[in-house]
Amino acid sequence: MSDVPGPPPASQLLVGLARLGQAVRMEAWRNAGPHNLSPLQADILTLLHGGRGSLRQGDIVTALASTPPTVSDAVKVLRRKELLEATKSPEDARVLLLRLTDAGAAEAARVNVASEQLSGAVETLGDDDFATMLKSTVTLMRELQDRRLIPVSQMCLTCRFYRPDAHPGTGRPHHCEFVDEPFGDAELRVTCPDHELPR
Repeated sequence: MSDVPGPPPASQLLVGLARLGQAVRMEAWRNAGPHNLSPLQADILTLLHGGRGSLRQGDIVTALASTPPTVSDAVKVLRRKELLEATKSPEDARVLLLRLTDAGAAEAARVNVASEQLSGAVETLGDDDFATMLKSTVTLMRELQDRRLIPVSQMCLTCRFYRPDAHPGTGRPHHCEFVDEPFGDAELRVTCPDHELPR
């Protein structure tokens, strides 16, 4: 048994991850912009801007691991701000498909610019530490997705084009069949517009 005081290492890591999440959320509030976006509203714009086109409200609930009433309220506000528009689904007139307006796309592009403060903090990591942290992050995300604790992300580890360790013994051991290129741990994607789930 360790003599080091405080909670065990796993708890320490979870507290650290929670603190990092707080920093990202606080920066989102500071980046509310001219439309005074909440973090959830910004997340919805980002989701729709990420190459997914139109989505049903239920898809947004699932993708953002939120609740229907919370997303419904955010969508109503975004429609009032004329950042989202709704059209009836051609397959089912009862279903509304949400998509960005031109103003919404411009605002999504603005919120997608990484914060200088957060980017500056990340840049203090050395190359090896950065690669290790990114690989550890996607590994944890994959495990949490497998346990159904978070929604499936558009990341390399869940993509049909990803070939891990296809080039062993090199600095870029993985392979992306979509672009037909090798890549390393520091280039892993947490979200990618070309992501496709395995068939």
